Amino acid sequence: MVVSTFLALVLAGFAAAKTCTNFTIPVDISSRQGVFRKVPLDVNLDASAFMLEFTNIGQNYTAVLLQDYQTLKGSYKISAKFCHPDGGIKGSVVQVLTHGIGFDKTYWDLSFNNYNYSYVEVAVREGYSTLAIDRLGIGNSSHGDPFNVIQARAEVEALNVITTKLRNGQIPEIKHSFDKVVHVGHSFGSVQSYWLSSLYPNNTDGLILTGWSANGSWLPATIAGFNLHIARLNQPLRLGNTLSQAARRTFRPWSSGGELIRGVQFLLRSIKVSLSTKDIWNELGTTEVANLITGYNQTDIPLNYPPGYLTWSDFTANVGAFLLPGHYDIALGLVAESTKQPVTAGELLTIGSSPPSSSFSGPVLVVTGRQDTIFCGGDCLATGTDAASIPAEAAVLFPDASAFEAYIHPDTAHGINVHYNASAAYEVIQSWLGAHDLGA
Repeated sequence: MVVSTFLALVLAGFAAAKTCTNFTIPVDISSRQGVFRKVPLDVNLDASAFMLEFTNIGQNYTAVLLQDYQTLKGSYKISAKFCHPDGGIKGSVVQVLTHGIGFDKTYWDLSFNNYNYSYVEVAVREGYSTLAIDRLGIGNSSHGDPFNVIQARAEVEALNVITTKLRNGQIPEIKHSFDKVVHVGHSFGSVQSYWLSSLYPNNTDGLILTGWSANGSWLPATIAGFNLHIARLNQPLRLGNTLSQAARRTFRPWSSGGELIRGVQFLLRSIKVSLSTKDIWNELGTTEVANLITGYNQTDIPLNYPPGYLTWSDFTANVGAFLLPGHYDIALGLVAESTKQPVTAGELLTIGSSPPSSSFSGPVLVVTGRQDTIFCGGDCLATGTDAASIPAEAAVLFPDASAFEAYIHPDTAHGINVHYNASAAYEVIQSWLGAHDLGA
């Protein structure tokens, strides 16, 4: 079975507990950010060169490329999915969901296995409304120059505008104002939610920071493990500008019953090479071959990312960064690989530029998987200090918080929502919100 077999699974199933609407939100932003010298990022060897410079322990590549600062002003569109209980918007609290690198807004409402992995499903069941966004530059939101437009600060400014519109009832598709906005992030989305709480502490009422800690020591190892590729070359049918309809017509008949595997076996035998079905599946399902034939995306058209948008190489790199072997469904992991989203050079160069602390005075909950490699090096309890966990050390960033707690979720790596016990983490979050005056 190959990746294309699993693409149908992401579309399967339905849930009747919620009503959802997809739309775009116009945002006008003003963002103070860096002007970087652009280096070649046209082919995969360029991506490798960028990775080597970025991870070089002897230099700060952000400082090397930084030439100046500018105030970026522009009008953009943010793709969003708003969900509420079937009976209508029931409360005055909305959760704004911001995904991390490699994902888009579907991270929060995975349809796999009849929505059993959906964060939105659990939140809506508790009476919350949710707004999940594609971050500026990613997915179906506006794309832009990958060095000097799509940077972390610009995305934070877009998030702030959306938050203000939610409070003021200025999103026509929702037609409702919310008294309280809880920001729920994952990974880079948590970085941005924290950043918003520092720049605009009065524009959030609660922070849920998942897949996060204040320790960025393992970022270089993460980027090295990605084995970076140019996104449009890694998945040309989906992330590039190649029409995907012809590819789907070609590969769909092969995706059931092992036809593709048998076809490859026949080809290899004709040149006197014999590989087992298992070996061929591993080649087709877990390597770059799978990405080459992946053509599905939600809009059914190529996303057409320009050079400078990067992604990890294949499913094995995905596992190394995000997943804990034995504790996730490989079928869902392959779906995550076939629907992955890229990261820009500008995001990587600015991800560590968030403010050193936040004056936010509301409650903060950090939820991180015990075996998170990106923010804990593989074990969030291996602090080497008196701290209860590596994420718990982030308490110093929130000196004015009314409450701070770090919860370590067992049997889980970085991509919490893709693990078997994801829903248990969701229940912890909803219960915690209710206990801190942020119930639906």
